[in-house]
Amino acid sequence: MNMIENRFPTPLPTDATPLTLAHFNYDLPEQLIAQMPAAERSASRLLVVHGENDVVDERFTDIVKHLKAGDVLVMNNTKVIKARLFGHKASGGKVEVMFDRVTGTHRGIAQIRASKTPAIGSTLRINDAFHLTVLAKNDRFYELESDAPILEMLEQHGHLPLPPYIDHAADDFDANRYQTVFAEHAGAVAAPTAGLHFDEHILKALTDKGVQLAYVTLHVGAGTFLPVSSENLDAHVMHQEWFEIPAHTADVINAARLKGGRVVAVGTTSLRALESAAALQNPEYARDWQLQPHSADTKLFIRPPYRFRLVDVLVTNFHLPQSTLLMLVSAFSGVETMRGAYNHAISQGYRFFSYGDAMILTCCQK
Repeated sequence: MNMIENRFPTPLPTDATPLTLAHFNYDLPEQLIAQMPAAERSASRLLVVHGENDVVDERFTDIVKHLKAGDVLVMNNTKVIKARLFGHKASGGKVEVMFDRVTGTHRGIAQIRASKTPAIGSTLRINDAFHLTVLAKNDRFYELESDAPILEMLEQHGHLPLPPYIDHAADDFDANRYQTVFAEHAGAVAAPTAGLHFDEHILKALTDKGVQLAYVTLHVGAGTFLPVSSENLDAHVMHQEWFEIPAHTADVINAARLKGGRVVAVGTTSLRALESAAALQNPEYARDWQLQPHSADTKLFIRPPYRFRLVDVLVTNFHLPQSTLLMLVSAFSGVETMRGAYNHAISQGYRFFSYGDAMILTCCQK
């Protein structure tokens, strides 16, 4: 058997020394960054991860055999909005506005790219159709007020915000494929990418097998792409995202858990919504705890070591080096297990990031 190259340059500590940002860095060949999705949604590859040295190469359609009757598949039904806008300042200078969150009918939080920082109270002219007024600035984000309803304005004048590592501008193909088949509630500026692999055929096969489908909403913000800047992970401030767990989803999960069914989260966003509610509702890890409907903002930063309260299985894509999402999956399945899985995936030419292939992981910390 050929030795698999270790792509993680920083060895893990052999004592109780805390993990740092460097421990989550890895070398990824540029050609493995997927620029386009597979020809069909479910045609991606699936890496099945059982443990540190136990990984199996499969196809995404094989996911049906890994779930069983009584399990609950929890998906994020957020819908990606056309969050990128182009316009001009009153001075005539060009601006690019990237909405991160819609906070009201006429208000939102956005990042602004311009040659000079726009002043508080200034206005931005977008598409010669409407104005955005700068109300406040907090770090790299601006609070903006629109003279038109923001969601309607974005749908008419906005552009789909593909991730920064995808090198083409979004077109009609992306408008379809960078959206899950179960997208319903508009508000995300990035897709819950693990959900992109599911099509109606797979969902039907799962329900025919007795797997229950349930939905949460977490509006993914642009902060998901922001790098961690501090070597000391305790100093990192997590971006804020809004989530909701409906009553029906809570009921389905509670009933399944009572009967021994597993909670299978599709994507880190679904997991983060579930674990955020669980952390608030069950801080003491009570065994007889039941999930309640919940709606709130979350800044939960999941990294090793972390004890999970609710999610048993995670379906996810491959994540960027030094990202909070790589830290999350490392907490879920173990740092050494994830290093082994990523080294294997790179050696086998898996496709990485939003349009890339998938993994299915089992929780090791409950």
